[in-house]
Amino acid sequence: MLMHDASRPAVAFLQAQPWFAALPAADRVRVADGIQVLKAGRGEVLLRAGEPVGGWYAVLSGLVKIQSQNADGRLAAFLGVPGGEWLGGGSVMKDEPRRYDVIALRPTELLCLPRAEFEHLRRTSLPFNHALADHLNLRLAQAMAIIEAGRIRSPEQRVALALSRMFWHGQRSLALSQEELAVLAGLARQTVNGILKGFERQGLVTLEFGRVGIRDEAGLTALLDG
Repeated sequence: MLMHDASRPAVAFLQAQPWFAALPAADRVRVADGIQVLKAGRGEVLLRAGEPVGGWYAVLSGLVKIQSQNADGRLAAFLGVPGGEWLGGGSVMKDEPRRYDVIALRPTELLCLPRAEFEHLRRTSLPFNHALADHLNLRLAQAMAIIEAGRIRSPEQRVALALSRMFWHGQRSLALSQEELAVLAGLARQTVNGILKGFERQGLVTLEFGRVGIRDEAGLTALLDG
């Protein structure tokens, strides 16, 4: 469901963005007044493939997966985006329908910066362009890591990658279920369960209900580099 919403969480999120703080006061008011919020429950589609791209999106709360479907109808989730992260920067810069579904893995809220405002900021704000470039660079690095993981990484390395700072900036105690982690790693839940128990025995992580804590960052990084 799409709702016009300038409520405190959305505005607070904008105020935390360095590019937003650099805007003139009148522009900050206009941007804050124009943002929208999309809400969805677990398993619901927030943004559907084939539909027009309405803007640049950020996860205010929750967790989403970006999913594609091939010609045979098989689904593949290839990226998870947690709260606090932007998504779809490349899509909004193209004049084509959305190529991927964005699906909530838990109750989720997305902020939408409408396309017209996005394009205005691209034309007028250097700090905004710097933020967009950083976003696209991050997504490129993640995409390359995912491609590598799917081709040459072991299941243990794929789980370690899904827990790494490449996807969870600054968060080292992750409110992430094993089912969600399995989706993000592209593995069966049973496989992820066994790997996490092995990581726990090695002292790499701690496991609580619905939460994975990173206990040995260097150990996980060494596993990825091995």
